[in-house]
Amino acid sequence: MGVAKAWRFGNGVLSNLSLGHLHNKKQHFWSRLSSQRRPVSRSVVCGLMLFALGLISLFTGHVASDLECIMIVGCTSLLNIYVSAIDWNVPFMFATITDAVVVARILNATLVVPELDHHSFWKDDSDFLNIFDVDWFIASLEKDVTIVKRVPDKVMRSMEKPPYTMRIPRKSEPEYYLDFVLPILLRRTVVQLTKFDYRLTNDLDDELQKLRCRVNYHALRFTKSIRLLGQKLVSSMRKMTNRFIAIHLRFEPDMLAFSGCYYGGGDKERNELGEIRKRWTTLPDLSAEEERKRGKCPLTPHEVGLMLRALGFRNDTYLYVASGEIYGGEETLQPLRELFPNFYTKDMLASEELKPFLPFSSRLAAVDYIVCEESDVFITNNKGNMAKILAGRSCRSQLFPYLPRTLISLFMVQRRYMGHKRTIRPNAKKLSALFMARDHMDWDTFATKVKSCQRGFMGEPEEMRPGHDEFHEYPSACICKKPFNYSDVENDDEGDLTSKEPSQNQLLHIRG
Repeated sequence: MGVAKAWRFGNGVLSNLSLGHLHNKKQHFWSRLSSQRRPVSRSVVCGLMLFALGLISLFTGHVASDLECIMIVGCTSLLNIYVSAIDWNVPFMFATITDAVVVARILNATLVVPELDHHSFWKDDSDFLNIFDVDWFIASLEKDVTIVKRVPDKVMRSMEKPPYTMRIPRKSEPEYYLDFVLPILLRRTVVQLTKFDYRLTNDLDDELQKLRCRVNYHALRFTKSIRLLGQKLVSSMRKMTNRFIAIHLRFEPDMLAFSGCYYGGGDKERNELGEIRKRWTTLPDLSAEEERKRGKCPLTPHEVGLMLRALGFRNDTYLYVASGEIYGGEETLQPLRELFPNFYTKDMLASEELKPFLPFSSRLAAVDYIVCEESDVFITNNKGNMAKILAGRSCRSQLFPYLPRTLISLFMVQRRYMGHKRTIRPNAKKLSALFMARDHMDWDTFATKVKSCQRGFMGEPEEMRPGHDEFHEYPSACICKKPFNYSDVENDDEGDLTSKEPSQNQLLHIRG
């Protein structure tokens, strides 16, 4: 567990900010500080100067307001996070921006609104304010972290050198930021962290985990135009049916090329995807057969449809398919349409309203995200970020009685946190072998085997336990347990009631 401590400079006084409750590490932390002789930092000098100016003002009646303003700005530590959207999907941005806020809290620094990568494979020039409500973001977190839209001009003019740029190791502990980033931040005033994807450990103290939840589930909301279009799509689906399934179908050419998988398209497929794969110069050579055996290959649209039918979804079920450009186009989607004729996409439901969004893949993904979040069942064909984040948000009541309650991964967390809703994760490792052999068995046998493969992947609340994986998959620090009542437990003379803990399905309420 990490402990977040940072030096705070306020009113010219040097104090210590302690976040969390890891008392067992406090003595070590302080002994380490006391054992090291540190040079007087620029911030201490600034604080002393401000104190002196205050004395001058007190005894002379003169208030050096302009100078005080410049000094306060000049002595403020600014953390400029440059978000590199490697996946360029919305859940990835949620997770990355959330960690940026937490790091700013750890360092007690002012955060500059994160920038999004405009040079990645996706070629999307959207900025933070084009996707998220930036004013809401800043106001929602004002009690936790100071956030500014840009580095103030006075700070930029006062800097002798450009902002210091750093790349942090993945899954770094808070101590790393305190030991290696904070000294540079105090010395250089502005630090820019690049490629900020998964650069903070999952395992933090409860106070920082709760901050993660406040950012991820409350402070980050889409712009009004995105929200309105997303709700229009949800309303269109609800007018046709009381309940619907949303499928996040990652079957774009770049996704398949990156996976290294093969889908039976012969030399044409190998050549096309091979050319795309060359854009990532660091990818290793992979065996398509081995990747499929390991469960690393996304399911095809046809395989997703077969899985759903085998699990008990009837052909009159309504589907909302969230996807980009599907490799193979309509020919690839046709088998899924035949299995589920009530098949809809954002283009089918709001073609005119979508036109302003068409050049921007990130904004289109945000619209899809809203519909997926509002769906009664969410399904993905891969193990990407969308499933992880949304599954944690919702844990709502059972709407499809012929299926067990389900959860998936930021989507799974989204759906846990906001109230239980179904999210199905395909057990690709077992399903891939089953799909290859499906022509050699009748439908009933195939359906039985699919249900067997999916045990443990249907989103039961007990499937994912605290500490099992990423915080975004199970935000346990933000979920209150229902008070345990011993009267609910059968008396057992031989049992020890004090050793019995509440089950995971007693996790009901949300911590504020």
